[in-house]
Amino acid sequence: MTTDTFSLEKHRIDVANVVRNAVPAELYEEAMANEVDAAIADSGALMVRSGEKTGRSPKDKRIARHSESADDVWWGPVNIDVDEHTFEINRERAIDYLNTRKKLYVIDGFAGWDPKERIKVRIICSRPYHALFMWNMLIRPTDEELAAFGDPDYVIYNAGQFPANRYTTGMTSKTSVDLSFERQEIVILGTEYAGEMKKGVFTVMNYIMPKKGILSMHCSCNEGEDGDVSLFFGLSGTGKTTLSADPRRKLIGDDEHCWSEDGVFNIEGGCYAKAINLSAEKEPEIYAAIKFGTVLENVVYDERTHAVDYDDTSITQNTRASYPIEYIPNAKIPCVGGHPKNIILLTADAFGVLPPVSRLTPEQAMYHFISGYTAKVAGTEMGVTEPQATFSACFGAAFMVWHPSKYAELLAEKMEQHGAAAWLVNTGWTGGPYGTGSRINLRYTRAIIDAIHDGALDEGAYVEDPLFGLAVPTSVPGVPAEILLPRQTWSDGEAYDRQARKLADLFTKNFEKYREGSSEAIINAGPVVEAV
Repeated sequence: MTTDTFSLEKHRIDVANVVRNAVPAELYEEAMANEVDAAIADSGALMVRSGEKTGRSPKDKRIARHSESADDVWWGPVNIDVDEHTFEINRERAIDYLNTRKKLYVIDGFAGWDPKERIKVRIICSRPYHALFMWNMLIRPTDEELAAFGDPDYVIYNAGQFPANRYTTGMTSKTSVDLSFERQEIVILGTEYAGEMKKGVFTVMNYIMPKKGILSMHCSCNEGEDGDVSLFFGLSGTGKTTLSADPRRKLIGDDEHCWSEDGVFNIEGGCYAKAINLSAEKEPEIYAAIKFGTVLENVVYDERTHAVDYDDTSITQNTRASYPIEYIPNAKIPCVGGHPKNIILLTADAFGVLPPVSRLTPEQAMYHFISGYTAKVAGTEMGVTEPQATFSACFGAAFMVWHPSKYAELLAEKMEQHGAAAWLVNTGWTGGPYGTGSRINLRYTRAIIDAIHDGALDEGAYVEDPLFGLAVPTSVPGVPAEILLPRQTWSDGEAYDRQARKLADLFTKNFEKYREGSSEAIINAGPVVEAV
């Protein structure tokens, strides 16, 4: 890429010094000159701080309510509305702030690796760190594509260093991330956390893709030697990134994908990996990707050697690394694949109830997809003294725009059309709940994933879990048979039954909010407490 001076006049910004799509080396120079806490790690990565906010601010996210899109949006605690006038006030505030800067950075890139479906995104920001972050996370255009880029489909005005006015109608803090589908703009105020831009683009794709019959998904994706594609859905801590990083399979992407009539494609041009407790032994591919061009957020490092201490959480537990996907050796470029053969729903069940693997019917797949279950364990948060169920619709409720049933119906249609199998894989506890039992050995979980990919579970004996109705295999190559049926791993069978009923009740209560938009077949695919 070449750096050029660029006009933002059409965006009502008249700053003379605007740098468009600067290469990482120049953005390093800009960061070292202008970022207060910037430093270069011994690995070559750029280390920066995101300011007061070290994570997303979901309670401050707003969508402009407009007659054209109002009936499409699943309004509520996830999608909080804001009136158009307030959006315009915040937009004006962001533009006014950007106009006070001596230099601005523009990143123009694509979201979506399928040329037929991709959208053009423009980032306007004042921090070199933000520009490099989105250089990594968007799909980088060639010189020819950049020259012919034209007007973007969506614009992000990142004025995160400037606060929202808390006295403006609808504002609850100095932070506001506002999205207008009609104006095709995102406005960021009061937060410098770069992930807001990445997830803002994902939210846009979660709106416009389903309108075209394309399923947008919060999942990782890889491909085998024979072209068989697998999707991995899962919340934080379930193993989504770890299990999809398979040296025998090509990585299509680690976080955001779409499933169209042609197959799957990654939305992003990079990866945004958690860096907490990162090591070369546990996650060698991610560790090796942290080099020149990578952005390291909010990490602690040795002042003399600039060696990063990935175990230090004194700034935040949400330390992150952003890097181009080609930094992963087995990445598939372009990041596209055929229609998925296997849909793998990951959960870390700290109650010790769910089996390590079970085969799902299409209706069960929809039920568990909509539920998006995992569990927090004692000690991870203040006040958590026993396992707590966590549900996030479609394994990504924070970024869903439509009612979860919209995504579930698209998934069901595509699974049926292309004959995809669905599996529920528990990476959590066995032999008892957290504190009594033990975490399922990663070696066994990898063997289960291998058996799914090798077709070893297509045949063989299955038994039905009487409460959850799950089909559980009685044998899996490389996995002790005794752990496949969780009740048998507990020393007290009645204690297991009580725990299982407790979890089943939590599933049922959580699903109440989705009953209205779900079919009877999906509703009936959940646990049946009365049966036990």
